[in-house]
Amino acid sequence: MANPGYGKRSAPGQRPVTGHDFAHLLPRDAAIASYIDGLCEGADISVKTLAKVLPYGQCALRTSLNRLQEEGHLRRGSECVATEEALIWVTRTFFSRTTRDDEWWAAYTRGDVPQEQQQRATRSRSFILLAALGRTAPSLSLSEAHCVRLEPQVSEWFERGATEAEIMCALTQGLPAQVYSPVAFVGRRLLDKLPPARITPVREVVLRTLECSECRAPGSPEAMRGGVCGACRGKPGDAPRGPAGAVPVEGVRARMSAVRAGLASREAAGNTAVPRTRTY
Repeated sequence: MANPGYGKRSAPGQRPVTGHDFAHLLPRDAAIASYIDGLCEGADISVKTLAKVLPYGQCALRTSLNRLQEEGHLRRGSECVATEEALIWVTRTFFSRTTRDDEWWAAYTRGDVPQEQQQRATRSRSFILLAALGRTAPSLSLSEAHCVRLEPQVSEWFERGATEAEIMCALTQGLPAQVYSPVAFVGRRLLDKLPPARITPVREVVLRTLECSECRAPGSPEAMRGGVCGACRGKPGDAPRGPAGAVPVEGVRARMSAVRAGLASREAAGNTAVPRTRTY
């Protein structure tokens, strides 16, 4: 395990584990990704630690981790965590079994993770619950037409924050000895026991940033394409700012060295022209 605040941090909203999660990666990268995926939260996944347990050297591991980052499985960054005393920034290594693009990582950094687009089910959540009602209470078995008829009422329960278990409990508890019309009975209970709308909790403010995997410089998610900043990707820097004739940033050191050399030569010349006298 890593020190508190460091180590693996799993990204949310991942698909279930399958045998081909990393089939699109190179064999070594897939083996490393599979090993990291099986580690618990907060596990140390630094290059030095991985080299002690995996049959790869540090250089090979560093290369594979960079490739996992390019494929959208990994990002490095920092996150603000609240403690009882203060707010502190901790280092995180975010890992996702599911491949994510740069836009998804940018949304995750802002704390606004987009929902995965799932294939539309042939039947709604409400219809499936009504169709399964007869397995829990045989006297409430409904036909397909009855399920379609009651479907909007169950959907309203879901919109108010109710769960499947709560709806099933409301419909099946305290049943009479005989139910003559299941559709009328279920419809009446859905109406009479309709819960009030639940207040949505305020979304927690997330303070999180990403850093370049090459130079470790922090930056905005939009600038970290593939987890690498623009400078390390070879993107040309911004135009030099300042008044005309200003020394560029990269030339300041050379200019100062030249000034020092000039001052040293003047001082040496002055010492030669005016010899010092000594009094004995």
